[in-house]
Amino acid sequence: MPDRSFLAWPFFEDRHRAFAERLDSFCAERIAPLDAGADHHSEEGLDDACREILATLAEGGFLRNAVPVDAPLDVRTLCLTRETLARHSGLADFVFAMQGLGSGPISLFGTEAQRAKYLPAVADGTVAAAFALSEPEAGSDAAALATTARLEGDEWVLDGTKTWISNGGIAGFYVVFARTGEAPGAKGLSAFVVDADAPGLSVVERIPVIAPHPLATLRFENCRVPKDALIGEAGAGFRIAMATLDVFRSTVGAAALGFARRAFDESLKRAAERELFGAPMAELQMVQGHLADMALRIDAAALLVYRAAWTKDSGAPRVTREAAMAKLYATDEAQKVIDAAVQLHGGEGVRSGSVVEGLYREIRALRIYEGASDVQKVVIARQALAGVKP
Repeated sequence: MPDRSFLAWPFFEDRHRAFAERLDSFCAERIAPLDAGADHHSEEGLDDACREILATLAEGGFLRNAVPVDAPLDVRTLCLTRETLARHSGLADFVFAMQGLGSGPISLFGTEAQRAKYLPAVADGTVAAAFALSEPEAGSDAAALATTARLEGDEWVLDGTKTWISNGGIAGFYVVFARTGEAPGAKGLSAFVVDADAPGLSVVERIPVIAPHPLATLRFENCRVPKDALIGEAGAGFRIAMATLDVFRSTVGAAALGFARRAFDESLKRAAERELFGAPMAELQMVQGHLADMALRIDAAALLVYRAAWTKDSGAPRVTREAAMAKLYATDEAQKVIDAAVQLHGGEGVRSGSVVEGLYREIRALRIYEGASDVQKVVIARQALAGVKP
């Protein structure tokens, strides 16, 4: 039985506790069987699995938490959702996360018309969303984007390449960040919502990764979108991207928590059932040491994740430092927890298709996307130094 004691922490309200229990039951009954029966090894099978999971989450009403049409985003609910989904299915966590991140700039900064056009479709699962920020030469350094957008009459014309785009090829629309040139660097970027069937937009490559998820490279060649496709103001794109990541970065740490908790549960079961030298593995002090370290890492990470989420929900305009700490610590420590789980499982830990082998592949990307671990250290250090006078 997974440890649920953290739900008693003062970060949560009764509605969060009830929600977590309901989602956990839903995942066990509906999501885990879908994931187990999915074809993760072909592009078509993977896309179909994502669509089926998307429809199932919508049916349960859970996508509304990623795309609140009539209420602000509740980051604690987002984190609880990702943690719970990740514990049951890495692919389901991916599907949910992209609905939130992909539509986040519209939720936070879109016009009423943009919100009315896109958010209900995202919430009911009929449209998949995508967030198109990274480029071949601009990943962690978002201010170095080379994709351009110029205004011609009543249309914006986009040219450039985006890569590592989650939901690439299955999304109904992309929130695209491009250089509009109001100022050098970060101050010259803008955000646009671009429908997947926009003329001049093409998917030029699907990118296979160690934990199969739909990722792609997109090309924009004289891609024309209406003038009202601009999200917020021209030149505000970097601020929009960072504010969106400020909300969703903590949820990456929550997903890592879900993976780590599942690895810990599998390890506890293994230690209790497996015999070594005539006794259960659990009686070996070395094994107990591994389990203690895993429990400590999980609880410490959870405290940072839910502190960041609670701080944002309590009205903090930005939680850059808190979110960076949560994302950095939770993903790095989850990697250690899962590595220990593989070790405790011995040969079974590296058997293709085993639970912990799948977790080992899933966790690695979380230390890279939405700001790599090294970048989070820079963010934290800059936040600390900001209050120091030279």
